[in-house]
Amino acid sequence: MSGPSSTIRVDVQTTFLAEQSVPDDQRYVFAYTITIRNEGETAARLLTRHWIITDSNGKVQEVRGSGVVGEQPHLRPGQAFRYTSGAVIETPVGAMHGSYQMLGDDGSKFEAPIQPFRLAMPGVLN
Repeated sequence: MSGPSSTIRVDVQTTFLAEQSVPDDQRYVFAYTITIRNEGETAARLLTRHWIITDSNGKVQEVRGSGVVGEQPHLRPGQAFRYTSGAVIETPVGAMHGSYQMLGDDGSKFEAPIQPFRLAMPGVLN
């Protein structure tokens, strides 16, 4: 039987923001839209986030914070929360992964993993 972490599904879509990026200054800006869905039977609140952002030079940025976009969404079973945020890296290609710390209404604390996803400027990858 799997633990409660398998009850939170995280889907990601990324967009390269050309108008905010300055390749000559090694500034590549990406937006990412996250959908967090509670597929379990217990309601849970997102308490904190932990991101690891890596560019193709191997430079790592680590981000920890409370909630997402200033909120700590409470998700009932079947409910989803979507938000968009951004990341700035120094190369045209990078990757992100991390986790959300969740608090179930039953008092359980668990991690909802965010699988690695790629940040890539169009035309860089074939």
